[in-house]
Amino acid sequence: MSSNAGESSYGFRPMRAAGWLLSLLAVGSIAFALHHPSPLKPNESPAFNAVFYALDLLLPIIDFGQESAFSPTGWYQALSYALIITGWILATTVAAGITRTVSRQ
Repeated sequence: MSSNAGESSYGFRPMRAAGWLLSLLAVGSIAFALHHPSPLKPNESPAFNAVFYALDLLLPIIDFGQESAFSPTGWYQALSYALIITGWILATTVAAGITRTVSRQ
């Protein structure tokens, strides 16, 4: 029996994290396309883009200027918090998998 036995059903899979990121990007994009958040400074805000707004929430390091220009309310604010938290977790997982800093056990 090889040392890789069981890896097909268990173990670390960074591509799953990337898949979750893409799925959450789609959910966030659709939700915010249906209900645009209010601009913080209406005369100074860039044009709203639901995809880049969702990317701004999901990706912890990249800044497209959308998150800081718009403020969701109600259920959409809770969604934005969920996207930020899961984005940190999933982006870190994908980055660790790419750089191979997370070892398989």
